[in-house]
Amino acid sequence: MTPCVRRSEVALTSPKHGSYNATALSFSLRNFTRMRDDIVIIGGGLAGSEAAWQAANRGAKVTLYEMRPKETTQAHKTGGLAELVCSNSLGSTDPLNAPGILKEEMRRLNSLIIRVADEVRVPAGSALAVDREQFSLKITQALEEHPNIRILREEITEIPTDCLCILATGPLTSDKLSQAIAQLTHTKHLYFYDAISPIVDADSINMDVVFLASRYDKGGDDYLNCPMDEATYNAFYEALLAAEKVQPKEFEKTAYFEGCIPIEVMAERGRQTMQFGPLKPVGLVNPKTGLRSYAVVQLRTENVHRSCYNLVGFQTKLTYGEQKRVFRMIPGLEQAEFLRYGSLHRNTFINSPQLLRDTLQFKARGTLFFAGQLVGVEGYTDSAAMGGLAGINAARGLAGLPLVTPPPTTAHGCLTSYITATDPRHFQPMNTNFGLFPPLATPTRDKESKRRLTGQRALEDLTAWITRFELS
Repeated sequence: MTPCVRRSEVALTSPKHGSYNATALSFSLRNFTRMRDDIVIIGGGLAGSEAAWQAANRGAKVTLYEMRPKETTQAHKTGGLAELVCSNSLGSTDPLNAPGILKEEMRRLNSLIIRVADEVRVPAGSALAVDREQFSLKITQALEEHPNIRILREEITEIPTDCLCILATGPLTSDKLSQAIAQLTHTKHLYFYDAISPIVDADSINMDVVFLASRYDKGGDDYLNCPMDEATYNAFYEALLAAEKVQPKEFEKTAYFEGCIPIEVMAERGRQTMQFGPLKPVGLVNPKTGLRSYAVVQLRTENVHRSCYNLVGFQTKLTYGEQKRVFRMIPGLEQAEFLRYGSLHRNTFINSPQLLRDTLQFKARGTLFFAGQLVGVEGYTDSAAMGGLAGINAARGLAGLPLVTPPPTTAHGCLTSYITATDPRHFQPMNTNFGLFPPLATPTRDKESKRRLTGQRALEDLTAWITRFELS
């Protein structure tokens, strides 16, 4: 393979949305006397795994570095690639839902993450929930068996400069690499806190109390529901407010992502706040009584065997002892055995609008790409999608092809636009939502029609983009 230094003037160019132009970026590889002929990807989470898959399938040689299991993090439990450390749900698959549109776009781009998720799916209504062990196992196996991918279990503490590199180390980037990124960007890291929900043993749940149902009967009876009357809810609310919490370090500012806010922080916002969030009783009728409860706690299965359940929306920073005491106040969980307690960890991300191009390239060094939650997207699917785009563009750059950016009318495109064109003074992480999509050419007031037409346009434009640049 010819070293990429000899073809950089053609390959690494600045794209327009859904297209590209021939204007060279403000960098040149001619400063490097020797360049590796592989793409280096740092981080074996969802974004790094998807980036490796997309790049390797386009003929690029890939070296994927993952520090686990030699070096671990506060949240990971295994050395498997694409380990899910929080929920086992990748979010909605509903085509009238923005995350559902993103997933369908990823399918059309032959996403490894979505393909495996579909294979190991567990019941969760309209959500794409997976058996987390099988999910990681199958992705690890697929990458290990790919002829173009080499996996090295080593910690990288410095950002390499002799190759095309994708940084996809996620919210738990190691301290040493975080320092290297801070030096590179000439700025301090931004961060927010992400909280993990607890998991309970199915055998310890009182099935005489809970009932099976999905909200509005969507997807069948996929959730276990713990009903609360008003007195039980009020007692639980008071206990939640009074419970002991794990305190962050003094120099760290607690800035929660609204889509993953700890349950006790939600309670602090008002007595009824949880009833309009994860404890919302609307759309759920207890078949044992024929009545709607005052509040409902939902449990989602973690695996195909339904041997353990996740407390939906119960991300928490309560101490372990308090979790056991307070969450056992939930009807049906009086004797719950906790297989995993909830916990709190720091999420790291860069100020992407200030630092990145819409190709996910670092503005000051076009041979460096960022991907995943580091760029300021939220959620498993969004992170993997950004990894996929980085992998596609790195492979195109290595092959001497122009880099591309998806149309802004697509879920990939509007997410890319958000993280690279938002006011950098107020940038905060975001996941895919209809608020990011541009308006329809012909406005409609009907909410369902608007969503359907937005989704149709997104998939049509993405398909045309895939065909134009031969990305399938």
